[in-house]
Amino acid sequence: MGAVWLWGASDRTQRHLGNKFENNGQDLGAALVELPFVVVAGMVLPGLLWGLGAWLLTRRGRSQAHG
Repeated sequence: MGAVWLWGASDRTQRHLGNKFENNGQDLGAALVELPFVVVAGMVLPGLLWGLGAWLLTRRGRSQAHG
């Protein structure tokens, strides 16, 4: 959920959501297009980073065992 909060707090998103006088310039289409990508990235990226870290740690352990 941190990714969604960070996306929502960005100046670019606030501009699209109409953070101006009487919501001038509000563009919900941009939010509807970007939000699914933000949610997927927020779910997938931590798992990928965890997997990469685990792989690197096991790889380092194997190289020390053989050496």
